[in-house]
Amino acid sequence: MEDTKESLAFKGVAERLTLGITRILENMPGVGDVRFVEREPAEKRSLLSWEQKNTCILPEDLRDFYLTTDGFTLTWSVKLDNECVPLGCMVINSVTRLCPLLHPVALFSLPNAPSLADLDWEENNTESGTGHAPAAPHFDSQSRIFELDSCGGNGKVCLVYKNCTPGVVAQQSEIWFLDRSLCWHFMTATFTSYYRLMITHLGLPEWQYAFTPYGPSPQAKQWASLYQPLTFGCEHSMADPAGDSHLNKLDPTKAFRGKTKAPVPKKKQSTPCSSGSSAKSQGSTGRHVGAKR
Repeated sequence: MEDTKESLAFKGVAERLTLGITRILENMPGVGDVRFVEREPAEKRSLLSWEQKNTCILPEDLRDFYLTTDGFTLTWSVKLDNECVPLGCMVINSVTRLCPLLHPVALFSLPNAPSLADLDWEENNTESGTGHAPAAPHFDSQSRIFELDSCGGNGKVCLVYKNCTPGVVAQQSEIWFLDRSLCWHFMTATFTSYYRLMITHLGLPEWQYAFTPYGPSPQAKQWASLYQPLTFGCEHSMADPAGDSHLNKLDPTKAFRGKTKAPVPKKKQSTPCSSGSSAKSQGSTGRHVGAKR
């Protein structure tokens, strides 16, 4: 009896953690094998140890999340030809796997070997902070970057502390996406907002690229239009106010300029009077021809 109560209590916690997304996924056509990994809460001493080691203060919402569950993993598959193909994946690394993205230089590394810090040039950094877009993180000691999700090799979602000073504890953090070309894209200012985005996008492949100027791949867009049509349509309309970027905008007059035919002038239509006179002329002509015969 007690085991039943504990299982029901944990099921209630799991429903709150997943915001009820497991039931939604299970009721979708073709979706199967929805799995939510159960994890124990992280200990407070492990959180304090992480903060002391990395000289950073965890955001309050992320701290509360780790005190509820030490990480998050939810996966689901689709049925294709009677086989389950993995598709959706939602991951938040545990405290022990919340590792720095920029590791210190190894002792025996080559002295002239390039590093990520070489990608920081002044022109790029000054442009990223102009306008309404926040300034992009640095790959040097100015920023402290920690990996929240590896995104299945399609990039990295990172917890970023900017404007850091060596030896000083960093407190303000943001959530950024680092794509495969090592370009930064701002996502949210808080972990809670990012968590809701992850749940809303169902963990579909490359959903983080919706926050980039070029967007996901065509295949990822097909999956999104199939299992997430409402959100996909809203993002598509926001990216393109006209809403017709997917249409073929081919102009035949420009593409086939050398093959277009010259317009043929239309024949002048004859009036009834002229048609009658022409008929008379034809009749008289016929009579003249007959007379000659």
